Order: sequence, then structure tokens, then C-alpha cells
Amino acid sequence: MAAGDLVTLPGHIQYGDLLLGPGTAVRWKSLSGWIDTPGLDSGTVTRSDGHGAYLGPLYAQPRTITVDGLVIRTAPGAMSAAVRTLSAHLAFRDDELPLAIRLDDAPPLMCWARCLRRSIPVDTSGYRIGFSQGGALQFEATDPRLYSLTEQRIETRLPSPEPGLDWHLDPGPEHLDWHLDPGPEQLDFGAPGSTGALIAVNEGDADAHPAITFRGPVTRPSLTNLTTGEVVEYDIDLAADDVLHVDTNAGTVTLNGHGGASRLHTATARSIPEQAFTLAPGVTQFAFRAAPGSSDPRASVTVRYRSAYW
Repeated sequence: MAAGDLVTLPGHIQYGDLLLGPGTAVRWKSLSGWIDTPGLDSGTVTRSDGHGAYLGPLYAQPRTITVDGLVIRTAPGAMSAAVRTLSAHLAFRDDELPLAIRLDDAPPLMCWARCLRRSIPVDTSGYRIGFSQGGALQFEATDPRLYSLTEQRIETRLPSPEPGLDWHLDPGPEHLDWHLDPGPEQLDFGAPGSTGALIAVNEGDADAHPAITFRGPVTRPSLTNLTTGEVVEYDIDLAADDVLHVDTNAGTVTLNGHGGASRLHTATARSIPEQAFTLAPGVTQFAFRAAPGSSDPRASVTVRYRSAYW
């Protein structure tokens, strides 16, 4: 199940395949930490020789999301079974699941999180009639950014020239084929060539980390951010069936699958650290290039990303 597939109404919260909110047995009243600024670590250092401080970078801490005012309604005598089912979906785990929330008519946003705490008040009379209120859930997202549900995917191949006009030199004299039959007069310029260019649009207000996939056959593939001049480049020969995955969020480079061998050591001297290769808010242009002489039309690069928000 894809992230947020069950989120269709304002007030819906989906964690993994668990849905809370309208139309379910579990409703909620308030939400904190979702649209709030996450905690920050500041690199600003107090000046020892004067007033003020030396300005430093800001780094966001993990985001804590709290859902308060849970109300659970079930058939009489079925509360314990409903709570056990809820607890199974919210059990402790070592990885994070997609957490998608829709607040109003605007598109929902998501993050990856895990549940750290749950509180379900126990009242014997309420349990007997199938009613519990005042509960709470707390989630933690190690990546504090919120993302659009839709993952964008853009792809291009290495630059190649257009074939241009066919003058039909053989066997007759030079001439242009105007293609008079059956359609209107037109010239055939041939299939358009590839420019090796990509355009990405991050509609959010936070930098996003794209996932980059190079496919062979290609030698020394690279992707350049034409807006900043930053580049990731790898001194490696990829065969026709080879795939090089670059995860700029995790800072990993693997060959033939995310569980494949690391090729981080193949980064060239002009390649920046993977985690510094980000997609800023707005429009970014990229260029796919390779070593001189490497121009196989089957080589390609794919960039996947989600718009990111604070």
C-alpha cells in the first residue's frame, strides 16, 4: 500500500496501513508538532571578544508529532479487541513507516515516523459500553521535513544530435523529400535528439534530497546542478545491465540494487558529498554527462524526489 492511499477526508491520519479519523472507530481532537517548527541545533557561537555571536548554521532536530484527544467507539464489549488491534499497528519497531495527514481541503503531507508512545485511558464502564476518550499518540520522525505524497520522476539520456534533413543522396540526385502524400507538405527533420537536460520543481519551502539512478552503458556518469554548479560524478564503467543508485539523503552509492556493493569510493575529485547535493525550493535545471567518447543512447539518468516542506 502506497503512502497516504487511505487519506481521502480532512482529519484522516494514516500510519502504515492504519487509518484514524472520520469514518473509523478512532477519532482525534488536536495535533501538535505537525505544522510547528521542529527543534533546532544552532551553530552560532558566542563572541569572546565583543558583543553578540558568530553566525552559524541551523540544523533541525527530529520532529515530534502528538495526536491528542483520541476518542474510540466500538460495539459494547468490543473495546479490548479494538485497543489490541490499535496497539498491534502502533507496536515498537526499528524502522519508520509513512505517516500521512490531511488537515483540510489542501493536499495531505507525509513524513516517515514511528510511534514512541500511546496512551489509552481505561474506564471499566466505558469499556463495557464501547467508549474511551482522552487518549494520545506520539510519533517521532528522524527526518523533520514534511513531503508531498506524489513522488516526481524525471529522466533523460546523454546528449545526442538531431539527424536533420534527409537529402536522399543515394541513388538519385540530391533532393529533399517534402512528404506530399498523404498529408500536407512538410519536411522530415528526423527524430529529435536528446539534450541531456532535466528540470525539477520543488514546490515546498525546504531543500529536498533527490534519489539518482544512472543506467549503463556509460563511463564516468555525472549529474550537474546548473543552478549552483554542484556535481556528483563517479569514475566507474557501467555495463548495459548495470544500475548505479545514489541516495543523497543517506549519502550512499550502490551498484545494482540498494543492497548491492558500495561504490562511494568511485566519486571523483570534483564531486561534492552526496548529502550536500540537494534540490532547493523552486526550479532547478540538471545536466547529465559522461566521459568523452561515452555516448551510447541507451545510457540514462533518473531523478526521483518529493517536494519538501518545513
